[in-house]
Amino acid sequence: MNQYPLWRYFLVIGVLTVGVLYALPNVFGTDPALQLSSNRGLAIDDALEATINNTLDEAGIGTKSVTLESERLLMRFNTVEDREAAKRVLENDLDPTQFTLALNLAPATPPWLADIGGKPMYMGLDLRGGVHFLMEVDMNNVRKQAAERFSSELRSAFREEKLRYRSIGATPEDQIRVEFLNPQALEEARQLVGVQFEDLFEPAALDTTASATVFAIKEESMEETRKLALSQNLTTLRNRVNALGVAEPVIQQQGRNRIIVQLPGVEDTAAAKLIIGATATLEFRMVDVEGDVSAALETGRPPVNSKLYYERDGGPVLLRKTVMLTGDSIINARQTFDTRDGGAIVQITLDGKGARQFSRATREEVGKPMAVVYIEQRQGRRVEEVINIATIRSELGKQFQIEGLDSPQEARTLALLLRAGALAAPIEIVEERTVGPNLGKENIDRGFDSVVIGFVAVLIFMAFYYRVFGLVADVALATNLVLIVAVLSMLQATLTLPGIAGIVLTVGMAVDANVLIFQRIREELKNGNSPQASIQSGYDKAFSTIADANVTTLIAAIVLMNFGTGPIKGFAVTLSIGIATSMFTAIIGTRAIINLIYGGRRVDKLAI
Repeated sequence: MNQYPLWRYFLVIGVLTVGVLYALPNVFGTDPALQLSSNRGLAIDDALEATINNTLDEAGIGTKSVTLESERLLMRFNTVEDREAAKRVLENDLDPTQFTLALNLAPATPPWLADIGGKPMYMGLDLRGGVHFLMEVDMNNVRKQAAERFSSELRSAFREEKLRYRSIGATPEDQIRVEFLNPQALEEARQLVGVQFEDLFEPAALDTTASATVFAIKEESMEETRKLALSQNLTTLRNRVNALGVAEPVIQQQGRNRIIVQLPGVEDTAAAKLIIGATATLEFRMVDVEGDVSAALETGRPPVNSKLYYERDGGPVLLRKTVMLTGDSIINARQTFDTRDGGAIVQITLDGKGARQFSRATREEVGKPMAVVYIEQRQGRRVEEVINIATIRSELGKQFQIEGLDSPQEARTLALLLRAGALAAPIEIVEERTVGPNLGKENIDRGFDSVVIGFVAVLIFMAFYYRVFGLVADVALATNLVLIVAVLSMLQATLTLPGIAGIVLTVGMAVDANVLIFQRIREELKNGNSPQASIQSGYDKAFSTIADANVTTLIAAIVLMNFGTGPIKGFAVTLSIGIATSMFTAIIGTRAIINLIYGGRRVDKLAI
């Protein structure tokens, strides 16, 4: 009676070892750091690292380490003051259009621990400090883009059906006005729209004649377009921030047209704006070989159907206004090398709709030059430049490549930005704030104090009320805290201030199971059972009650985790983890210790 299998002892030892090992990175803290990244794919190599080391040495600024990590240069410093001084020196030496310096906090985990995957848990914005942005999506622009897109699709459909029209264009009310050569063509167009364009309808409009009409976009279709635009913007921002290595960002929707972006650990607001705004896309346009570039430069008025652009070397070029393809259709982009000359290229893959559109657009332009326009948002400013002009040798389809790039780094950066995608609609920052690390440190200190006070109070009560059994419960409670930290670190979950509240609540709840078990053991002793039989019966009979209580709480925590946002989710995460670990330590952990103390021998009395 009251036997405990050997494998459970090994299980407890194994779990405790893993828990201590992966909770350990949080003890080492972080180093003040500067992160140097390239804006335009310029090389960050050993030569640049040596140059920066020399610059800092000449300025008398000591570094803890300077390492090249994932094509970013990470400089660690001993103090925040050294980091600030280094930032001022490097900002004077580096071209801000080519490189971005961002303040960061780098984990100080020892290499041997990092090699086995040991990482500190992420701290939320309220604990670590960082930047917070509230951005609003321009839904008026979404309507305008939808009207322009339908105008372009109508042009293509009418050309395929040989319907000759005078003009097609979006109106200020974001409708599409179409004028034909005769009323018969208008009637045929109405039939075509009714069959192929179910999202369009013909409202009772004043701007109509016998051969002209107006098509409007159905409101349900427009609402779906708004949702898709917001969803695409969310995905684009997530991809862009994740690709640049910002640790555990929070990017989520608020309301119908707003997005919250939180970047913990980023203290430089300007650099953060650059990160979230530097999305890029491409436009493919035909070169206007008949237009006079010189005349357009002198008068400032290009031909009606053309627009003046500039190549990277500063040379002007006239391109047609009609966009053959945009980056919205790109589903994959990867950097590779041309097998002919070894030059850097970007291999582009289009979705099905984009492939059909591009194939149709290039079919009639074989033998003519086509330009690739690179469009990037830099700190709220739209920058457009022609990165490549090439002659179309054959009809282009689902896969093709972009040549003429300056370096493999530039090709890699372009591929990264294209994979991240383009913003479906412009966004405007309506609120921004920086949470300083000092405030974050105060929150951490207060949260730590609350955990310690609650922890010590429970320890004292349990030790006083349950004697030896209470001390065993105290050991389990301490182990439970270690396991919570370890699981948060292994999952790389974000710890927030509400998350600390969840840990404090778990400290109180963690002893509930032990209270149930110990009270059951007391009752068995009062009923005249032997100490060993009372231990066995206490753990066995209390298990179902413990399981019921914890499972119901876990269900509530999971619901909060799935439906809650922000602080609520942070609370639910730590509560869920705490419930799981407390059941393990309270049922399996304490039983192992109790049996080590009392098992295998005759016992006359229990200190409970």
